[in-house]
Amino acid sequence: MSLKFFDKLSQNFIELLNDKDDYNVIIEIENKEKLFTAHSNILKYRSPYFRKELENIQPNENNIKTIIKSSVSSQIFDVILKYIYGGIVNLENVETKFIFDLMLAANEFELKELTNKLEIFLIDTKASWLKTYFSLIYRTIFNETNFKNLENYCNDIIAKHPNTIFDSSDFTSLPVSALVSLLKRDYLQMEEVKIWDYVIKWGISQNLTFPTNLGEWSKENFLTLKTTLQQCLPLIRYFHISNIEIFDKIRPYKRLLDKQLWLDINQHLVAPDRPVISTILPARSILLKELSPRTEEPFSTIISEEHVAEISSWIDRKTTTYSMANIPYRFELILSGFKDGFAPQTFWNICHGHAKTVVVIKVKGTDEILGGYNPLAWNNTFNDGQWMETKDSFIFSLKNGIIQNSILSRVQNIHYAIRIPPRISQNKFGPRFGNLYLFNENSDFTLGKLIAVVVFIMKNL
Repeated sequence: MSLKFFDKLSQNFIELLNDKDDYNVIIEIENKEKLFTAHSNILKYRSPYFRKELENIQPNENNIKTIIKSSVSSQIFDVILKYIYGGIVNLENVETKFIFDLMLAANEFELKELTNKLEIFLIDTKASWLKTYFSLIYRTIFNETNFKNLENYCNDIIAKHPNTIFDSSDFTSLPVSALVSLLKRDYLQMEEVKIWDYVIKWGISQNLTFPTNLGEWSKENFLTLKTTLQQCLPLIRYFHISNIEIFDKIRPYKRLLDKQLWLDINQHLVAPDRPVISTILPARSILLKELSPRTEEPFSTIISEEHVAEISSWIDRKTTTYSMANIPYRFELILSGFKDGFAPQTFWNICHGHAKTVVVIKVKGTDEILGGYNPLAWNNTFNDGQWMETKDSFIFSLKNGIIQNSILSRVQNIHYAIRIPPRISQNKFGPRFGNLYLFNENSDFTLGKLIAVVVFIMKNL
């Protein structure tokens, strides 16, 4: 058994930060108008950024190293430094823009834990602000790295309502990585020929010296545009564009396409059943129902609607995955760790009485998304632990990031499918599916290997 005293440890390190007698690093902020003092050993072990900086700086005659950082405000750096020393960030009474800027600064200083926490916090609690400044958010996250949750959040919105970004005044200022990320989505709700038009518009806007009249373009103009769009062109679904649209929209820019692709497109127009050499990407899945013009919030920052389709198929024991248009269930969030807390007891307080629930777990420092489905009702009233019997529960690992394929594992022994801990242990034990269970002796799942826990209740559409 380990006894842990993090609160006192944090307090002592904050006291060390405030002690001005023993520092050996000075950080100059806001054009040297604000100075912070720190200790090199703490900085380099807490932040890869500071480790690299300190290795390249020579100390002065007093053995003090000076770091100049003008890209961050003193208010934000003060929070960063207190996090580095004490592991505490106070977000009370601060504006949302400050939290967003703090997230960017945390990423710049390579503080992955803080960056991820702030990213999820914004998505879970500041959705209206993210929608108001959607274009700014979208451009920013693709100019940086490590914001996969916000990237998925924005792309889920745009997939349903592409005009949110395609018709925005600053669409042409999108970084190519953002455009590529959108073009890769199978569920982008826009006709393929319109997507082509926007891609061409974006490419031309990156080359303002081109003649306005397409007929006056030189061979070099087409070659330059092809180079500009080299990451985008392979993502267009050419074989799902109508004959007339190919003639009117694609043919004028045929020099952008590889010769074999253009030959295959023409062959497909006259003989669609004959095989072609070029890769045929699947048609985008357009939802049949009319979409609301407003910007909808994605239901989750951890799983996507593609994941929902997959999990729904497992629940119904389908051999093929439901299409996006035919998912029979709505996943309604009933517990979010970032909103409700990560204490095991919180799970039992909120989920008591709920049946047909999906528990989703994000593993810290990895792309792993694990979870389980329980068709039965959770019950927090047992004085003694109890196993619940069902043949329909299962656990899973979802495709995500570098994890290429989802994994489904159905219950093997129906008599030991779901475990309810005794009431006295619910402050340490979370839900248990067979041998997959959540436990933390310190009553905080994030002190272990988890970074997020959410629970959805399934409702028929």
